[in-house]
Amino acid sequence: MIDAARALCIVVVTLWHWTLSVTHRTADGRLAMPNPIHAVPGGWLATWVLQIMPVFFLVGGYANLVGWQRAQARGTTAGRFVRGRLRRLLWPTAVWALVWLAGELIAAALPGPHRWMWEWFPGYLTPLWFLGVYGLLIAAVPITTSLNARYGARVLVVLVLLIALGSVAHRGADLAWAGWATAALVWLFCHQLGYAWRSWELGRRPPAQRLAVAGAGLAGLVALTAGAGYPLSMVGTVGAKSNLFPTNAAIAALAVFQLGLLVLVTPAAERLLRRPAVWKPVVALNVGALTIFLWHMTAYLVVLWAYEGLGGTLPAQPTAGWWAQRWLWLMAPSAVLAVLAVLFVRVELAARRPRTGAGR
Repeated sequence: MIDAARALCIVVVTLWHWTLSVTHRTADGRLAMPNPIHAVPGGWLATWVLQIMPVFFLVGGYANLVGWQRAQARGTTAGRFVRGRLRRLLWPTAVWALVWLAGELIAAALPGPHRWMWEWFPGYLTPLWFLGVYGLLIAAVPITTSLNARYGARVLVVLVLLIALGSVAHRGADLAWAGWATAALVWLFCHQLGYAWRSWELGRRPPAQRLAVAGAGLAGLVALTAGAGYPLSMVGTVGAKSNLFPTNAAIAALAVFQLGLLVLVTPAAERLLRRPAVWKPVVALNVGALTIFLWHMTAYLVVLWAYEGLGGTLPAQPTAGWWAQRWLWLMAPSAVLAVLAVLFVRVELAARRPRTGAGR
C-alpha cells in the first residue's frame, strides 16, 4: 500500500503541473502557471484530495520508520543511516542541478541577453522546496523515531498544540516568523503521522477506527475553512491566499483527512495490488519516483518551447480551447519524460545501492 501511495503522489503532482496549470507568458515575458480552480465552481473541493503534498510526507514518515527499524536490526549507526537516506535524495538532485546549471552557463555565454531560470520561470523551481524540507526530516529521523517509540500519540498532541499556538501568533498577532515556524511544525506533524500509520498499523484497524481518522481530519478542515477563515482551496488560487506558503493548520488537518482516506481504502487496495497488471506499474513508478519528480518540469518546458516555436500561443485563461488541449499536455510531456527517465534513472538506482553498514 505504501508503494501505491507513493506512486499516486508522483502521478498526481506530475499530471497536475502538466494539465491543470494555465501556463502563459506575462507582459514581461515570464512564464506563470496558475491553476484553474478559481474558474471551476466547487473546484476547491477537489483539492482536498488532489493536494497530495501531505501524502508525500505521510509516505516518507512510514518509509523512514521502516528503514530505521531495519537499520537498527542490522546494527547500523544513526549517522550511516542518515547519510544513506540523504544520498538517495541528493545524488539525483545534484545531477539535475548540474545539468541545468551547465545549460544556463552555456546560454549565458552565447551572444545576446540572458535571463536566468529563476527570473523568467520561477514556477519551475517552486516544487523543489519539498526536497529541502524532506532532507531536514531525514536528518532528524533518529530523534523523531525515538520520540515516537517513547511517547507515541503524545508527540502528535504536542505538535497540534504548537501548530495552534503558532497559528494564533501568525494570524492573530501578525507575526510573520510564526507563520514559517508553524509551517515547519506542520510538515514535521505530517511526517510523524506517517510513523503512526506504521506503528499502529492503521490500515488493519477496524473500519470504525479508520473512519474516525478520516472524520477527524474532515472535521478539522471544515472548522478551519468555514469557521476560522482559512482558504477553502488547498492549492493557491488566483486572487486568494494560499494554505501552502507558508504552510498552515489547514494542511495539517488535510494530512489527517488524507491519512484516513488511505487507511479506509487499504484492504481493497491491497487486494487490487495483488494483480500483476496493477502491481507492475506501481513498481515501475517507484523505481524512478525521484527521477520523475525532478525531471517532469523539464519535460514540460521542452514541450512549451516546441509549442511556441511552432507558432502556438499559450492562453492566459482556462478557455474552452485551453480545456480542449489537455490531451496534448498529457501526451507530449509524457513522451519527453520517458526519454529523460531512461537517461537519468540510473543515477537514482546508483544512489540506492547500499554501502557497507549504510541504512536502507
